[in-house]
Amino acid sequence: MTSTLPPVPPSLAGRIVVPDDARYEGLRHGYVHCGSPAAVLLPEDAGQTAEALGYARSLGSVVSVRSGGHGISGRSTNDGGVVVDVSRLDEVRVLDRARRRIRVGAGARWGRVAQVLAPHGLAVSSGDTGDVGVGGLATAGGMGWFARLHGLTVDHVTAVELVLADGRSVRTHAELEPDLFWAVRGAGGNFGVVTAVELEAYETGDVVFADLVFDAADAAALIEAWGAVLEAAPRELTSFLTFMPGGPGRPHLANVTAVYAGSAEQGAAERALTPLLGIGPPLRQRAVLAPYPALVPVSGAAHHGQQQLSATRSGLLDHLTADAARAVAEALGSGQVLMEQFRSVGGAVNDVDPAATAYAHRTQNFSLLAATVPELERELDVHWARLAPHLNGMYLSFDTRRTPDVLAEAFPEPALTRLRALKDRYDPENVFDRNFPLR
Repeated sequence: MTSTLPPVPPSLAGRIVVPDDARYEGLRHGYVHCGSPAAVLLPEDAGQTAEALGYARSLGSVVSVRSGGHGISGRSTNDGGVVVDVSRLDEVRVLDRARRRIRVGAGARWGRVAQVLAPHGLAVSSGDTGDVGVGGLATAGGMGWFARLHGLTVDHVTAVELVLADGRSVRTHAELEPDLFWAVRGAGGNFGVVTAVELEAYETGDVVFADLVFDAADAAALIEAWGAVLEAAPRELTSFLTFMPGGPGRPHLANVTAVYAGSAEQGAAERALTPLLGIGPPLRQRAVLAPYPALVPVSGAAHHGQQQLSATRSGLLDHLTADAARAVAEALGSGQVLMEQFRSVGGAVNDVDPAATAYAHRTQNFSLLAATVPELERELDVHWARLAPHLNGMYLSFDTRRTPDVLAEAFPEPALTRLRALKDRYDPENVFDRNFPLR
């Protein structure tokens, strides 16, 4: 296989992995999808990233970009193309503690970011697992444990460094190429290979983490009740609701995880968390005081397409009405949708002007992810069509669809028209066409 590829630039010597390389098996796949690229390139700085992109383009093949961590959409690998893997760009540095400014390489994982920031009393909300890569999440949205209190990850990005399709390395922020800065905060995968981001972190100490399990025999009632609790809850509380279908002789279960990151005043956390106990028949409950890094540990596990629920759909909801809850419960009861998870947003997320970033969804209170195995994807779509009237937008990193019609859901107007105009300016040849291509 190596003989079919032209030589790489000298700066990338030893940083190209092809199928007969012993390293290939550990780099070919993503967390969700298996891949068989012709080559994986491993640049170690922005200059090498530009060289890697130029080399990949010279081959005339599909180019996928991988930030190094796991993701759900499956767009970080391919068959027969090239993967530009920036996992070596993993520096995490506090630039200015007084101003809470940090710089993070796109290839770092969020668990390591949390570990580096913890001694400084800082954190950045970043999803629910430490194995997610910085580059993908920080340019798509970022719904984490502090979403309702502090907003999305993109809301704290202050500057982005990226390599454009023509090989130029650029830095963008509110005063420097502001249109590009707007675009990469929500649609970054369409505009370049991100090499680093700067963010404004926030002060944090220990948080209260609650893990509750309920009998989900009446899933619709439980969903509606959980939604009502979260809409009434203080912003310091963020929660996820995950359903785990049972089997013969096993009940359907619902797992509620929640983080209270507010006042240390005695009883404040208890007052915020207690209403969650009334949403359904409790089977198990646990609450612990923990540092933020404990919530997002890094496993470092190799990717081999290990997540079998690789057909996913994403939707956003303003409210969890009785009808919406019933539609989700029916999908669960069918046995064809094998996982559904709600994440609470709203709060600080919705304080942001919808026009401030390419991520324009600023009225919704909940995000829903539904997943199943590929063999049941058609059935998933049938159930999703029934739920569609209750949805208002979607979160693109949680959806494996690639059809153009989902663009309007991900980028409601006028965002989509503005993004397409910027795409013509920054990537006229549509090099970056893997992550919800704008045209």
